[in-house]
Amino acid sequence: MTQAAPMVEIWRGPLAESLHSGHAVICDAGGDIVEAWGDPQTLVLPRSSAKMLQALPLMESGAAAAHGLTSEHLALSCASHNGAEAHTTRVAAWLDALGLIEGDLRCGPDAPTGEDARNALIRADTEPCQLHNNCSGKHAGFLTLSKHLGAGPEYIDPDHPVQIACRAAFEEVTGAPSPGYGIDGCSAPNFMTELHNMARAMASFAAATDGANARQSAMVSLREAMMTHPDLVAGEGRACTELMRACSEPVALKTGAEGFFIAILPARKIGLALKITDGATRAAECAVAALLVRLGALDPAHPAAKRVLNAPILNAAGRVTGAIRPAASLA
Repeated sequence: MTQAAPMVEIWRGPLAESLHSGHAVICDAGGDIVEAWGDPQTLVLPRSSAKMLQALPLMESGAAAAHGLTSEHLALSCASHNGAEAHTTRVAAWLDALGLIEGDLRCGPDAPTGEDARNALIRADTEPCQLHNNCSGKHAGFLTLSKHLGAGPEYIDPDHPVQIACRAAFEEVTGAPSPGYGIDGCSAPNFMTELHNMARAMASFAAATDGANARQSAMVSLREAMMTHPDLVAGEGRACTELMRACSEPVALKTGAEGFFIAILPARKIGLALKITDGATRAAECAVAALLVRLGALDPAHPAAKRVLNAPILNAAGRVTGAIRPAASLA
């Protein structure tokens, strides 16, 4: 088996004192590998990078149209959001329109990711609820589909019609049966696949044409929602949001836990997926930015790029002590 490739170096003075290795694949519209680092066949859990795949049944079933979902709803269904007011109020309104409440979610309460939102809860002496969970939009989408199907409330169960539909869509778009699943941080199943298959799926989203068929139209709607509302996909200060805004062409980006990242580039009809083996977010953000620069979709001098690409490391006194740099193979 091919070993993981060096991807991101942590420099201090003249020494690269730490190294993050990983795997990455770029696929074209036909699903063929354009470039790869490490092992394309490595088995991965794409975590939250799979949310647009999990949202396909919401679109294809007619549930989104039947419940009048807008591009904001679709962006939230693909989001790992900060739990800011802009996110929680929209998810709450979505549930209300369904005749449901926060207690119908199964993602669990979680502290907001964003510092401002966390501080606001502390000042108000208020506990976080499920609306603050970064996956609450995805779960509102699951509830919408479950209501449309007339299915039961435990939509996170692997044998529930919602998750059966999600698995079918995942396997069809990745092009291979999933060998199994893990339970994600939000309690929903997260299906395994090879990294090449995940990159192939992202290329399918990139190459999709509105009106070609129901699946391609759904893919277009989801990727366009993400690109139209980068603030809802993640939030202020987050790499997904800032890099989508910074790219010189429309690009949909989505992080996943444990060092996963995907990119959908419709203008080029290519998709990419990467996994940092030690699960470091700092490395995944640096690596995806380096690959976007390599593809010509991101200016390395853009402030958003510089925050994750060759990003300075500061000590407690504010002095620059080092930098997070992409390995030479990504340059």
